[in-house]
Amino acid sequence: MKFQRRGPLGSEQPVVVTDDGAFDLRPLTADVDAAFLAGGGLAATQEALGAGRLPRLDDLPERVGAPLARPGKIVCVGLNYRDHAAETGAAIPEEPILFMKDPSTVVGPYDDVLLPPTSRKTDWEVELGVVIGATARYLPDVDAARAVIAGYVVSHDVSEREYQLERGGQWDKGKSCETFNPLGPDLVPAHEVDPSALGLRLWVNGEQRQDGTTSDLIFGVDHVVWYLSQFMVLRPGDLINTGTPAGVALGLPDQPYLTDGDVVELEIDGLGRQRSTCVRAEVGA
Repeated sequence: MKFQRRGPLGSEQPVVVTDDGAFDLRPLTADVDAAFLAGGGLAATQEALGAGRLPRLDDLPERVGAPLARPGKIVCVGLNYRDHAAETGAAIPEEPILFMKDPSTVVGPYDDVLLPPTSRKTDWEVELGVVIGATARYLPDVDAARAVIAGYVVSHDVSEREYQLERGGQWDKGKSCETFNPLGPDLVPAHEVDPSALGLRLWVNGEQRQDGTTSDLIFGVDHVVWYLSQFMVLRPGDLINTGTPAGVALGLPDQPYLTDGDVVELEIDGLGRQRSTCVRAEVGA
């Protein structure tokens, strides 16, 4: 069972895809959003499918939107893969390094990535995205974290390294440019995914740049969710980007950063594949 949102930007319709085809979710919800997740929407979908109450969709809209509508916040974990920390010359962190990303950066998995007009160091980062399905505050232990995870997505944490590291040392500036978080295509329920050993891969113009596994995470998914709940309230519809493996441009000085016309493809085992074209944004557009 995979959740998608299909249709033109701003008019996406919720869809669930199974081995038997695609089905319209609108009898249950107007969108795959915080209210849907908080209200037990994933379980309700399973029940409705079993009862045959969701209409089959034989003609799906072509555009695939982000599978999660309007995330409340995006929380990211930096340097969370051992090989990525090593390639950047950073020490292995003793606790998760956290930063925030503007939720409006989320776009569909095949939408263009807009390079800022002054950008010289826009970088790629394939990441496992965690979608929260229940409110979590001060979770008592790591085991309790599993119960608040709704599902998993492919997340592209696009990063402008000059803005991030050379313009005042505030990571958010390099992470929050428009379109800097292509998401999807699928939101896969947590009970169908083992996040401990998923392969993550990324290509630029057909050349593979990243080939990692979540088994190399310094802080695993459950630990990250528990840890975050000690510092902020996690709510349904929040997105957590859990970090990227080695192979980013920042880690290889002779590797070029993204430029106008570059095509970035990325995938995670069982969660689908996305493809974005980089387009230089116009000043004042």
